[in-house]
Amino acid sequence: MGFMDKLKNKFKQNEEETEDVSKKYKQGMEKTRHSFSGKLNDLIARYRNVDEEFFEELEEVLIGADVGVNTVMGLVDELKMEVKRQNIKDTNEMKNVISEKLVEIYYGDDDEEVEKLNIQEDGLSVILVVGVNGVGKTTSIGKLAHQLKQEGKNVMLAAGDTFRAGAIEQLDVWGERAGVDVIKQGEGSDPAAVIFDGINAAKSRNADVLICDTAGRLQNKVNLMNELAKVKRVIEREVPDAPHDILLVLDATTGQNALSQAKTFSDATDVSGIVLTKLDGTAKGGIVLAIRNELQIPVKFAGLGEKIEDLQEFDAHAFVYGLFADLLEDEAE
Repeated sequence: MGFMDKLKNKFKQNEEETEDVSKKYKQGMEKTRHSFSGKLNDLIARYRNVDEEFFEELEEVLIGADVGVNTVMGLVDELKMEVKRQNIKDTNEMKNVISEKLVEIYYGDDDEEVEKLNIQEDGLSVILVVGVNGVGKTTSIGKLAHQLKQEGKNVMLAAGDTFRAGAIEQLDVWGERAGVDVIKQGEGSDPAAVIFDGINAAKSRNADVLICDTAGRLQNKVNLMNELAKVKRVIEREVPDAPHDILLVLDATTGQNALSQAKTFSDATDVSGIVLTKLDGTAKGGIVLAIRNELQIPVKFAGLGEKIEDLQEFDAHAFVYGLFADLLEDEAE
């Protein structure tokens, strides 16, 4: 079974869904794909045989896509074993092998449900959203609220980023766009108090999901982490087993810097998933694999454009298809 067949299998409900998801990833990852596929095509054209020199240059292409040195070394070792196992000689046969190995590396020992939000069937689900200023945190919250509302959920927002000028107003605007209520206090108020109010309001209005915004002033790292810990304690006290997800928002265009932010936040809070914004704006989308492989945190959503519906539930098959679309489609034909 080729990679395209596996992609269709993943979205087996119908052919239209496969095309729709595939198209969004193909368009959204155009910059990364042109850079990555172009270099991979050149490499395959220059080397007829799969040898040591081919693998050395492949390492450089993958590192250049921000896949991350540790991840690349592991991937290339696995590719070498696969080449021996399948007795592959021709470099043209490497396209499918590389794409399948990237999906395997992403999932590791986990099943493919790791990308789903942990929404409770009964009672209130609380999602805490963290990340530094400027990564698209508030925008992502608005888009996520819109998506959950489209799924029939009663959603509310809590404006816990009380320090950044304009953050509360910005969340208000997104609340209006998504058609959901925003619980807020004045600028400079205690974030934990806002979240407390948000939980009480969500309970009294029988909300299904409360999404909590938080501050992101990383220059005051110790203060910020203490503040997040306090917010988390309030949530845990008011809603058993919450927060049900702690989503870290990262900007894909910052590459390895995003990886170091992920390490900082995952040390301080139990980050359960990543929202990777601006994936459409970078030629180095391989950062998805570096984050997953080096931190063992799944990417749950990917930002593939500006529109409210452009925050896509992440899917590693569709992501890898976005990287290889042109090469895989040529092969399918």
